[in-house]
This record gives sequence, C-alpha cells and structure tokens, in this order.
Amino acid sequence: MTTALKCRFCQDNLTETFVDLGSMPLANSYLKRKDHMASEKSYPLHARVCGTCFLVQVEDAVPAEEIFSDYAYFSSYSDSWVAHAERYCEKLTDRLGLSEKSLVMEVASNDGYLLQHFVSRNIPVLGIEPAANVAKVAEAAGVKTDVAFFGTDTANRLARQGMKADLVAANNVMAHVPDINDFIEGFRIILNEKGVFTIEFPHLLNLINKTQFDTIYHEHYSYLSLLTVEKILAKRGLKVFDVEELPTHGGSLRVFACHGDNDQFTTQDGLISVRDKEKRARLDDLAGYRGFTPKVEAVRSALLDFLTSEKSKGSKVAAYGAAAKGNTLLNYCNIDAGLIDFVVDRNPEKQDTYLPGSHIPVFSPEKIWQEKPDFLLILPWNLADEISSDMAAIKDWGGRFAVPIPQLKIL
Repeated sequence: MTTALKCRFCQDNLTETFVDLGSMPLANSYLKRKDHMASEKSYPLHARVCGTCFLVQVEDAVPAEEIFSDYAYFSSYSDSWVAHAERYCEKLTDRLGLSEKSLVMEVASNDGYLLQHFVSRNIPVLGIEPAANVAKVAEAAGVKTDVAFFGTDTANRLARQGMKADLVAANNVMAHVPDINDFIEGFRIILNEKGVFTIEFPHLLNLINKTQFDTIYHEHYSYLSLLTVEKILAKRGLKVFDVEELPTHGGSLRVFACHGDNDQFTTQDGLISVRDKEKRARLDDLAGYRGFTPKVEAVRSALLDFLTSEKSKGSKVAAYGAAAKGNTLLNYCNIDAGLIDFVVDRNPEKQDTYLPGSHIPVFSPEKIWQEKPDFLLILPWNLADEISSDMAAIKDWGGRFAVPIPQLKIL
C-alpha cells in the first residue's frame, strides 16, 4: 500500500494534482561530457496542491544538499537582475534608515549581486550561501559570506555570535527549501526585535494565469501564493505588513514581514490589494487550481509545431539562455538537438556542457554570430526584452526571436 504524500507545511495528505510533467533530470545538472549521458538520472516532476493550506509543491526527489552545494547559477550574469538589486538597496536603505550601524543579511546571497550595493554604502552585511563555489566569488567582491544552508541551526549559531539583522533579504529562495517550517523559524531567530525581512518569489497567480509551468522543477520544492506565505509566517509568530508586485521572473511578490508583536509596522494597501486579487482568483479553493494541465499541453503543441515546421523548411534554430526553466520546457516537450541546434549562455560555468535530458550543446553567445541562426528561441522568457536588445544584430541576416511562454510569440 502506497503511503500518502504529506504537505511540507501543514502535513495534510496531498491528493490533488496541479500538473504532472512526467519524469526528467534535475534542471541544473548540466552534463560535462557526452559519456555522462548514459548515467543521467531522471525523477518524477509531479506538482500537487494541498487542499488545506493550498501550498503547491513537488515531492523531495533529491536532497537539497545534492542540488545546491555546488551550483551553476550566478545572479550577476543578468544585468537587469543586478539593477533590480540596486533599486532594492536604495529603497530599503531609505525606508528603514539603514546606516553603518545596521546589519543587512541575505539568505541565498549567491555571488554578492545584492549585498555589494550595501557594501558600497558602508552598511555592514553578511551573506548566507550554501554553494561554496558561488560564495567564493562573493567574498572576492568584498561581500562577507557564511557558507551554510539557512534554517534554525544556522540562525542559532549566528545569533549566539551576536549577529542579529536589521534587514534580511531572501530573494527566490523560499521555493528552494524542503523544510519550509525550519527555514522560516530561522528568520524569527535571526531578526532584530524591530527588524524587517523581505521575501521575493514568483507569484503563483501569475504561474497559473500565464501558464508558466516551466518554472516548475525539482529544485523548486514549493510554488507560493501570498495566502499560503501568510499562513506559514503566522505559524512562526511573524506577520506580513506590506506587499509589492514586481515584474521580475514573470511577475513576483516582495513580501515585507516582521515579528508579530512589532506594532511599528501596520497593514499597508499593497497587502490588501494582493489579498483581494488572490481571493477573486479563488486561490483559497481547489477550484482555482484545476484546469491547468490543458493550458500546459497547448503550449507544448504550439512549440513543437513551430520547431517541426521550421526544421522541415531547413531553418536553423538556436536557443538563448541555458536556464533551468528552459530545461523543464524542453524535456516536457521532448525537444532535443534534432530540433534545436545549440543553445548559448553568458555563464562560463554552463558553456561547453550539454543540457540535461535534451543533450543540446551549450556555447558562449559568440556562437550566434558564427552560425547565424534563422530563429533564436529565448528560453528565459522573463528576460526577453534584455536578450532581444542585446542580440538585436541577428536582424542583420534576417534572424528572428521566438518566445515560448505564455504562448508562442515570434518577434
């Protein structure tokens, strides 16, 4: 008899499917050599929604330590993301009156892309980053970094050292933690009595409305709504007091929170507005999560029809961005090097590798100018404007851009 899967937050049984994407390798497990393909492992990628707390989640196919201890993603390779981080620094420094007497922490601080902006303002910082290879880059840039996974153990250790934060940032990391309760408890421990922490995450409402199924992969254990995040924080004695809607990652939320007994911060209009949007979308009812699979299947059909048609005409199709979301898309659609000749990426860590599952070779962007493809498929569609601007010269030979999500669009 199969044991029922349990919700990682409330421990209720998970019986409702959100979308089943089949079996595929880890989205960031790039292959260094062709002979690695024979030993490549695949895991089920089945997203379910909890009928009690409405947390959308995939099961823990692989321990987080196997995924994030040595990581191929470096935030600084996206200019728009670095600019987003600088705006955050300016805004929060002003809003909270941060100074050289403050302490700013970031959980999953990556290569220092965000904290570097506080360092330049002489505001003390500490990054917390589990990937030693990425943390090393941050340290070289002057961003003090503690190499560890964040949770109660790390928070207690830092608190014992007298390190409590006036501001803690956690961008696009809450989805990456299997033990979500331990993770959030860490913020309660590490936060100053009057401190604030912000969590940014792609908004589940946009994932549903814009068919962003490619953001589902094993490294993303959870898919978050404000409704569920408020429940998770409240259980740990923390309260949300404001929310900002952001354009990043196809539409994200920045949630502002503090200790539950901190009366310095009161409910703001942004929080009320997003609560209302989710209510109207029925995210507090399983009905709001049903009917997603047919939308996903329609995206697959449109992309396969396009690629098959262009290949039959003799067109050369390349892709830009060896992004994790792109690997979910390609593997779900069963697209390989027979339909896409190659992919390019700015990150040297990904160059001269093969994409997991699809086995499409990855090169530096210079490959575009050598091969002059007829179409460039932008896999990180959230960066389509930035990429199409950077690569605008493909128009010189009649090259065109294609964006697959939320529906196929030829630019």
